[in-house]
Amino acid sequence: MSLTNSGLDQREIVIIGIGEWSTGDSVMTSIGLGSCIGLVLHDETKKIGGLAHVMLPKSSGKPNERAGKYADTAVEVLLKELTQKGSKIVNIKAKLAGGASMFSNFSGNLNIGERNAEALKEILKELHIPIIREDLGGTIGRTVTYYPKENGRFVIRQADGTTREI
Repeated sequence: MSLTNSGLDQREIVIIGIGEWSTGDSVMTSIGLGSCIGLVLHDETKKIGGLAHVMLPKSSGKPNERAGKYADTAVEVLLKELTQKGSKIVNIKAKLAGGASMFSNFSGNLNIGERNAEALKEILKELHIPIIREDLGGTIGRTVTYYPKENGRFVIRQADGTTREI
């Protein structure tokens, strides 16, 4: 059987679109984060975690909103699913990537990337979930890939071709 250089068959990668999320031990990726943030909640003891593609800081509370789309509901749904899979909140750590300022001519309230980062940081602080690594801001979009079984490895590829791991 032929495997890719990461040792994974491509079919094992879960693709997370805008406002979506996934939890478990599969490799997860989210493509084209601009002002959006890739939020990882990782449980090292269980070797599982979740990735959400957060687009906006706060939900309106209306029914049928996609939970992964908003900072407040994304954290909530990831924690709910991870605890259902046996994780304890005390073992969960966060990583954040994205939140670019995609429109450099705008500032203040229109900087959605910065507002997303602030909202997630505040929510995680209230829940006593430490943010152990982050790659936020700038003006370049990112694609992220999260590897729960590999100590929560989080690989970031920028639109300019730069790749790093946090």
